[in-house]
Formats: sequence, structure tokens, C-alpha cells
Amino acid sequence: MTPRIRARAASLNRHRLGEGPVWDAARNRLLWVDIDAGEVLLGTLGIDGSIKTTDRLAFAGTVGAVAVAANGDLIIAGAEELLTRRRDGTTENGPRILPPDSDRRLNDAAADPVGRLLVGSLSLLPAGSTTETLSVVDHDGSVRVLDADLTLSNGLGWTADGSRMYSVDTLRRRISVRDYEPMTGYAGLRSNFVELQDGYPDGLTLDAEDHVWVAVWGKGEVHRYSPAGELVAVVDVPAPHTSSVAFAGPLLDTLCITTATQDLDESALARFPDSGRIFTVVPGPLGVPQPLWGGFDRPDPTIDS
Repeated sequence: MTPRIRARAASLNRHRLGEGPVWDAARNRLLWVDIDAGEVLLGTLGIDGSIKTTDRLAFAGTVGAVAVAANGDLIIAGAEELLTRRRDGTTENGPRILPPDSDRRLNDAAADPVGRLLVGSLSLLPAGSTTETLSVVDHDGSVRVLDADLTLSNGLGWTADGSRMYSVDTLRRRISVRDYEPMTGYAGLRSNFVELQDGYPDGLTLDAEDHVWVAVWGKGEVHRYSPAGELVAVVDVPAPHTSSVAFAGPLLDTLCITTATQDLDESALARFPDSGRIFTVVPGPLGVPQPLWGGFDRPDPTIDS
């Protein structure tokens, strides 16, 4: 029988679409987003696993994801373009990923092992109305499409050595894996890693044993898969719309799980009153540091100085 553990509600605030937790080890803080509210939130993680919100950064339109640079700058997936939030509080428009008024928005994003940003998209129209993309934003700010045949681009993660990349195509219920070469940015062809039969894979992260942890939207669960794709553990979350996961804390021993109230009716909210909060659990395996965003002003690592 697959081992199961239970997460507990760790934050006071409820979010309509909480997503994309990121642990910023250098500043000992957790960041996450409320997509529909257009907010990036910052908080602290207590020794008891509780999360206290310390700041909110508001932006016009949706905010799909946030990543952190070594110096503390933030890169944010706005509705159609990237935004850079500097440490002094100023915001700069970055590369445009989607055309204006495209009936799509940017969704999950993550920095790769050498600091490029990968960012996906989803449709604002009924499911299946558009074909979604996963794009790579290189160090010089140029944008290239990696995948152009997705239904809803979601969770991204890399093994500890950067040689394998995982990505989620939510509406196909599929987690894919491919070879990856961080220094060159080469990404091999996708192959199926796991296809869920129930629930929808959303955000993911990897641990120090190269196991994949994925939030399963609609199930109130987080699944842990071995490198061979075997389900080896389940975290039960008393909120059906689990959206993403990240390891946090000085030891990277605490799994933080974002959830949402989106699409839950009054009956479901009464049954799951903690929906929209962040949940935490100490599952045993430790995480690995999340890659930092490299910015747009450093040279490509493949070019000799």
C-alpha cells in the first residue's frame, strides 16, 4: 500500500488561485502568487510549519508565477509579458511572450539550472480552444518556443544534476520528461513519465533523491513518483484544488502546498473550509535548492569571455 501522510493548513489568508511557491533561501522567505488577484505574496516559515504573510506586491492583470534572482530581484509572469521587480520597488516591462489580446495568459514558470526562464501559457477560452506553448527566455531576453502543442502548460522541474527536465500538460493529465543540457539549453524530445487517471497534474518540484512531487488538482493530493514513474507516497490535503508545491526552510525539509478556491461552490467550500490556504508537511525526503533566475544582462554561459 502506498504510504500516506496528511498536510495541515499553515497560513491564515485564503486565495482564489494560490500558486507557484518559491523558497528564497538567501532571504529566508517564501514567495507565491494569487493569479487572479494579480499579487505576489511574501512570507516567513515558522519552525512549527506556519506561514505568515509579510508583504503583498500588486500588479495589473494576472500574475502566473514568480522567480527570484541572486540579488533579490523578481521576475514575474504577467498576463502576456514578463515584469522585473527590482529591489528598490520599481517595476520594468520585460520580454513579451504572448501577442496582445490573444485570449491566453502566462501560467507557471521556473528558472532552469543556469538561470534561463521557462514560462508556459493557458487559454482563457473553453478547454481545447487554443494550443498552448512552453517558451524559453534566454539570458539576452530573446524568446524561443520549446513546445507548441500543449493543452495547458504547467509545472516545471529539473533533476539535481540538471540532466532531466519534467513538465506538465494538465488537460492531458500528463507529466513528461526529457533530456536537458543546462549549459547549451538543449532540450530533448518529450516522453511520457506519468499519466494520471484521476485528477489533473499541476505544479511540481523534485527532491534530493530525484523523485517528483506533483500537486493533483481536483484530488486534494500531492503525489511522489520515483525516477521510474512509480507512485511511492501520497500527501493528503484537505482542499481539493491543490495547485503547486515547493520545499522550504533552512533544511529544505518542509513541503509547502498552495491551494485554490476557484471553481468550488458553496457546498464544497463548507466541506473544505481551508481551501485557498497554504498547507505544510515534513514528509521525510529533503528538497534541493530551486534554481535562481539569471537576469537579462549577463552573457550566455556558452560564450567564452
